[in-house]
Amino acid sequence: MDLRYYLSLFLRRLHWFVLFLALGSAVGITLSQVLPPVYVAQARLLVEAEQIPDNLAASTVRTQTTEQLQIIQQRILTRANLMELANRLQIYAPLPGQSPRRLDPDEIVADLRARIDIAVRGGQARRGPQQATIVSISFPAATPQLSANVVNEIVTQMLAENVRLRTAVAGQTLDFFEQEVERLDRELAIRRERILAFRNENREALPDSLDFRRRQQLADQERLAQLERTVAGLADRRERLVTLFETTGQVGPISAGPLSPEERRLQGLREDLARARVTLSPQNPRVQMIEAQIQALEATIAEQGGAEPGVDPQQAAFQLQLADIDGQITFARDEITRVQGRLEDLSRTIEATPANTIALEALERDHTNVQNQYNQAVAARARAATGETIEALSRGQRISVIEQATPPRAPDRPNRTMVAAAGVGAGLALGLGFILLLELLNRAVRRPQDLTARLNIVAFATVPYMRTRGEARRRSALIGLALLLVIAGLPAAIWAVDTYYRPIDLLFAQTMRATGLDELVDRLRESLTPGGGIGVPDGSG
Repeated sequence: MDLRYYLSLFLRRLHWFVLFLALGSAVGITLSQVLPPVYVAQARLLVEAEQIPDNLAASTVRTQTTEQLQIIQQRILTRANLMELANRLQIYAPLPGQSPRRLDPDEIVADLRARIDIAVRGGQARRGPQQATIVSISFPAATPQLSANVVNEIVTQMLAENVRLRTAVAGQTLDFFEQEVERLDRELAIRRERILAFRNENREALPDSLDFRRRQQLADQERLAQLERTVAGLADRRERLVTLFETTGQVGPISAGPLSPEERRLQGLREDLARARVTLSPQNPRVQMIEAQIQALEATIAEQGGAEPGVDPQQAAFQLQLADIDGQITFARDEITRVQGRLEDLSRTIEATPANTIALEALERDHTNVQNQYNQAVAARARAATGETIEALSRGQRISVIEQATPPRAPDRPNRTMVAAAGVGAGLALGLGFILLLELLNRAVRRPQDLTARLNIVAFATVPYMRTRGEARRRSALIGLALLLVIAGLPAAIWAVDTYYRPIDLLFAQTMRATGLDELVDRLRESLTPGGGIGVPDGSG
């Protein structure tokens, strides 16, 4: 390598190196002076587990810790809440000696969401025992007191939102089960009314009285058979009585007591009349005399017994017995008709009992299902009431403050020395890189070796390019003017943008968000987070 040649090239391009070095140094030094100090206050919270064991009394809020913290964070970072926070704490109020800046509400919301940092560490580890969940909250601001005030305000909102969230969930759970118990109670009343109405409509054909009705059916069938036998016996008795009376004219002894002399004589005369009629004709005087005596005795006996004269006692007894038998037969037949009607009703109800059993079982099954749901709802309501009491007394999972945010004594950033050094280093790198790029792109012949390598000829002598005195002065003036613009104009432009247009830090943050570099930085930060903690995405830049 021809170090002397390359050194001459560097000296020839020295003005570009000085220009970029001045540019980087001016930007770095200006930013180190223009960038406002950023104070970062931090608070630490601890997510405590339930204070009452679950086997004794469990809370009805089953939201996981990470999910709960994400919900709380999203509610805190709403547009309305952030605007109210910015106005109440005067986050964007100008500092003493600064001119007021008017920011768009969208810019305020985006900036606050980027600056509020909520990080979660610990929780359920993938391997190893359960770790405590620690929440750290930080906020960069221009003054220490503002940073601490914002962080403490966010802590207060998180604690209040946690209590409100858990009590709201517990209260909504209790309200739901109370409404469910009321609904199931109405359903039970409807099911009971349906069962009662069905039982009233089919009270004669219900399954619980089936055995009784079958026993009654058997008894009625036996009763019917007995009545039919009774009717048959009475009919046979009537037939025999009619046959006996028509054959003998007698139905048996009229009275079971002793006969009077007139009755014995009347009985003897009737016997004589019967024997006389066998041998004598009805016109025979003897037959007529016996008949006259019989009529006289019958009149006498009738007067003694109060009966009408001329009525045959046997005929009267026959009619009485016949009427008695006919009455018994009529009564037995009426009873048969009644028993048959009852048997028909029993048969109809027995035949309808299976269908009624199925319908009643369906109604009772629905009632049982609703009753079981009602019992479960009542038990769940009791548990919900216990969980609501636990959350109202803050005995469930809660967030407590380990360390309040205090105003920091020193700014967290920027490191002005590092910013200035970074500017100088960037200028050096840009200067060297630009010179290297120019030389790589320059394909002109500039030394004898290039002639030999390209044209295969050997030069006797080389004459360098000789600038005139005017060209040298113009070149020096251009280089000096460029350096003056870089050294004086660039810092002035940065100061003017920061003072009159928009703070450099906000402009840088907006540029990061517009280009998507902030998401890349967040991913790198999460991947490099030590300890395996669970980070809550917050979009902070």
